[in-house]
Order: sequence, then C-alpha cells, then structure tokens
Amino acid sequence: MPTPDSLTLEPEEQEWLDLARGWIKGHFARDPDESYASIEGKLAVVRANLTQSWVGPEDTWKLQSLGIAMGDALAQDLMLDWVTVDDEYGRQPALHWPGTSILCFPLTMISQRIEEGEGIDIDTMYEMTREKLNKIAFSGDVE
Repeated sequence: MPTPDSLTLEPEEQEWLDLARGWIKGHFARDPDESYASIEGKLAVVRANLTQSWVGPEDTWKLQSLGIAMGDALAQDLMLDWVTVDDEYGRQPALHWPGTSILCFPLTMISQRIEEGEGIDIDTMYEMTREKLNKIAFSGDVE
C-alpha cells in the first residue's frame, strides 16, 4: 500500500482540480456551488455534457473535468479522498478509499472512452464503478 505521503495532493494539483470544477460549475445557470453540492448535481452536469455532445474527443481537458465531477460524486457517496498517485504513467489524481490500498482513476474513465469513440451512459458507469468499489472494499481481500 502506498505511504500516505505519496498520496498527498500537491497545491498545484489541487488547483488544477479546482480549475476543472470551476469549468464544470460554470454550466449551472444559478447557484453553481449549491447546484454542484449534491451527487445528482454532479452527475447531471456530466450527463448534460455527454448527451448534448458539448465536448468531443479532442476536448481532453474538458473530458477529464467531467471525470473529476464523476469522481467528486463517488468521493461524496463513498467517503473517498482525492490523492495523487505517482506511477509509470506519471503523477495523476485518483480516489483513495482511506485505510486501504484501493485506488480509482475517474479522471480518465470518461475521456478514454469518448476518445476511442465509445458511447457512455454516465448513470450506468457511475453505478457500476460504485458497486465494484464497494465489492472490493468489503470483500476482505484488500489491504
């Protein structure tokens, strides 16, 4: 399991996540912080972007921002923490289930699929990810 220090978000990484959230919140006509506060609000803005095709395969940063919104919903739902993982792919934000070695990488879950031309049902993706994380966490096979 990674040490807690290796999972700490650096200030510039937190700033990058916050910039992405600012872009996401900009989609709400009124009370963006309040609208984004609920799990449904987070998923609704992702759903709208995908169903209305407001972002395309060339919009990597925006697609990753949608992944951050989905990650924020998962973090809120399952009490996960945003961390940074340093691996063979470089440093990247991830969700961490505290007290375990469980990591999830929502940042690229949407972008990789859209960039490969796949369709996404965000509600199904969210629920499947949520169920899988719960299954792993409560299986007894995780550190």
